[in-house]
Amino acid sequence: MALEWVILGYAAAAEAVMIILLTLPGTYPLRKGLISVTRNLLKPFLSVVPFCLFLLLDIYWKYETRPRCKSVESCSPTELMRHQKSIVKSQRNALLIASALMFYWLLYSVTRLVTRVELLNQRVEKLKNQE
Repeated sequence: MALEWVILGYAAAAEAVMIILLTLPGTYPLRKGLISVTRNLLKPFLSVVPFCLFLLLDIYWKYETRPRCKSVESCSPTELMRHQKSIVKSQRNALLIASALMFYWLLYSVTRLVTRVELLNQRVEKLKNQE
């Protein structure tokens, strides 16, 4: 089960790097290439959304089927520690899911805005050349 979290982490990191490269000032010569690469990668990165939903359901299932300690005497210290460690891992994984979804949404929005700005710049240049 750890491999899917690594994959999701790499996908979120790749999305974050693309967002940084698209919004970084001074990358105007590279911008057209970055825009085309990012636009081509948006559809494959869309698979992150159902993957995150699956992992969220996995966290929910683990939460619902976890062993319950009715009292302190009913659980050994190792079981209690294992349960607390599992809760911390689930919280970390939920943050990873939220960040991957947020980065995808940001990447989509930033790519759309940068594409629109590029199109408007081309129109302005065309109007300047006509006058």
